[in-house]
Amino acid sequence: MKITAIKTFLCDAYRTNLSFVKIETDAGIHGYGEMTLEFHDRAVFGCIEDLTPSWIGRDPMDIEALWHDSYRDAYWRGGPVLSTSLAALDMACWDIKGKALGQPVWQLLGGKCRDRVRCYANAWFSPAKTPAEFAAKAKEAVARGWKALKWDPFGSAHRDITRTELLNAVRCVAAVREAVGDTDLLIEGHGRFNIESALRVANALAEFDILWFEEPLFPELLDALAELKRRVSVPIAAGERIYTRFAAREFIEKRCGDFIQPDISRVGIKELRVIGGMAEAAGISFCPHNPTGPVTNMATLHIAASTPNFFLLETMATDVPWRCEFSDEDVRMVDGAMLIPNRPGLGIELNEEALAKYPPKHYQLRHYRGTLTAIRPANATEWFKR
Repeated sequence: MKITAIKTFLCDAYRTNLSFVKIETDAGIHGYGEMTLEFHDRAVFGCIEDLTPSWIGRDPMDIEALWHDSYRDAYWRGGPVLSTSLAALDMACWDIKGKALGQPVWQLLGGKCRDRVRCYANAWFSPAKTPAEFAAKAKEAVARGWKALKWDPFGSAHRDITRTELLNAVRCVAAVREAVGDTDLLIEGHGRFNIESALRVANALAEFDILWFEEPLFPELLDALAELKRRVSVPIAAGERIYTRFAAREFIEKRCGDFIQPDISRVGIKELRVIGGMAEAAGISFCPHNPTGPVTNMATLHIAASTPNFFLLETMATDVPWRCEFSDEDVRMVDGAMLIPNRPGLGIELNEEALAKYPPKHYQLRHYRGTLTAIRPANATEWFKR
């Protein structure tokens, strides 16, 4: 089997755009991958275009060789653009391999450790602004079956947090905790605090018995993250900006978190499995970042199925209503857990004509003290099956 073409697609989505790649072969089998680099989709598309000549004519089953040949020949090895591009191509190759062999990808990765994975909800809270509104939305989410909820209660705070901003965040967490009782709460920091502010926040959150405080510090500060973890009682989660096993090794060796969160759309299936094994050997729970589209969600489910120390799956509680139109994603939730797919390959197909109906948007951005955040659409909806 030989690769004959590589195509890319960009589609309007919930918060940003969704970016997909398709690998076609002379056997009539194709595979899909997905990538995300926040607001820089076209940089990844440019990289894939540059890689394409060296992939045409190669066997898509040779995933290790394709990845390593592309990685080793790059001068800026391990940068986010290259790694994200390789992640999408890696996914598409695994999809092809599974389809060619008539097996789901989790079977090719060693078989299932579980038939479902516990989930936590992101994007359950819009358009809440006040503690009371967050509490009401949290009750609604729990009533729909969610067992764990994540959100960012810190408003526009960046680097430093004032006493007023901290009190407002604490009031929000307290209101949600009172509203949902024993439901697990996960607090998002979006990698924007310095160590002094993160220390104050973490200490203030301790009384609410949160499951974790996520991305509390600027992501470059691994030594500071390890120091923060030693100084606070709340568990720390981080690592969504890790691109390769090499960056993961430093995170793990320095004990930067209790949970490591690499994103499959930035590292790919092959590398994510390696990182999961490294984390298991260090006693660190494995909770991949997963806030994007249908292909990455399905790919992450295959990792969840086959990785012993996979702990918790991030899931978008709402998305644009046309998500079900441009993919046949078969996601089923049972008692707060997502069932593992059984179709060959990744178990998903994209409707390329439907993708073309929703052209990528020009980002509408708010500027929060140096942080760019996409404005969420008003027509978001639940997209998964129960």
